[in-house]
Amino acid sequence: MTPDIGWELYRSFLGVLREGSLSGAARALGITQPTAGRHVAALEAALGVVLFTRSQVGLLPTDIALALRTHAEAMESTAASLRRVASSQGDGSGAGQGVRGVVRISASEVVSVEVLPPIVARLREAHPLLKVELVATNRVQDLLRREADIAVRMVRPQQEQLVARRIGHIALGFHAHRDYLARHGTPRRIEDLAGHAVIGHDQPTAFVRSAGKSFKSIEGYSREAFSLRSDSDLTQLALIRAGAGIGVCQLGLARRSEALVHLLPRAFSLKLDTWVTMHEDLRHSPHCRAAFDALADGLQQYVGGAEAPAAQGKMTRARTRAPQ
Repeated sequence: MTPDIGWELYRSFLGVLREGSLSGAARALGITQPTAGRHVAALEAALGVVLFTRSQVGLLPTDIALALRTHAEAMESTAASLRRVASSQGDGSGAGQGVRGVVRISASEVVSVEVLPPIVARLREAHPLLKVELVATNRVQDLLRREADIAVRMVRPQQEQLVARRIGHIALGFHAHRDYLARHGTPRRIEDLAGHAVIGHDQPTAFVRSAGKSFKSIEGYSREAFSLRSDSDLTQLALIRAGAGIGVCQLGLARRSEALVHLLPRAFSLKLDTWVTMHEDLRHSPHCRAAFDALADGLQQYVGGAEAPAAQGKMTRARTRAPQ
C-alpha cells in the first residue's frame, strides 16, 4: 500500500460513490471526467483494491468501497473544518470589524426550516461578516469529527469533549386543521383516532424509537394504522397544514396558525429535551460562541421563557465521564 495518499483521491472517490459515475462526480467537484477517473484509478492502485465495478446503471461500489466511505467522509469533514477555521482567522484585514468566519450548524429538518431562519437572520444582522452553513438533517451530526460546529439536539449529548446548554422542552401533540375537523369530526378520546386519517412514519426513525413509550400507550398508533405515511417531518407537517389528517407536531409551530387545533392534550403529550452543543475546543472561538449564544437565546424564546429552568443559560460540559 502506498503511504501518504493525497486527499484529492479520496475526494474524487466520494464523488463517484455519491454520484454513481465519473461524469457526475466531475460535475459535482468541478473537475474534468478524465481527472476523476485518474484519481479513482490512482487510489485503487495505492490501496491495492478494486473500488468500483461497471454496470449498465453506472459504477457500483464494491464492499471495500462501502467500508471506506465512513473514513473518507471523516476526512472530508476534517478538511471542511480546516477551511472554516482558516476563514475565521482571515488575512488580518478584518481586524476591528467584529465577529467573522464560517460556522456550520446542524439541526433537524423541522427545526432548521421552521425555527432557525429568524434566529440566523438576527445573528447575521448582528454579525454581517459571519457566514452560516445550515445543515437540515435528522441524522445526528458527529461534532467530534467536526461534521458540524454546533448542533441543536433533542437528546442530551453524551461525549465529555462536548459542551452544551439545555434549552428546555419542545412540546408536541396531536393537531389537525379546522377544515379536516369540520369534514370528519373532532376526536374526543384516544380511541376515536381509529376512525380518522392519522399521519405517521413509514419506517421507525431514531425519534420514533426514542419516543416509543409515549406512542405505545396509544392503541392503534402504529404504521399499519396510519392512513398517510412519511419519514419526513416536514412532509408530515405539510399534510397536517393541508387538512389531510391528524398528526403530531410541535405546539410552538401549531400556535402560529389559528387553523390548527390541538387535540387530546390530556391524553397525549410529548416533550423533547432540547440542547445546543458544540465541541469544547470551539468555546473560545468568537464566531462559534456568537452563533452558540444566538441559537440558545433564540430557542429559549421559542420554547417559552416560563419553561426555562434556572440552570439554563449556562454552558456546561456534556458529560463528566468518557464516551461509552
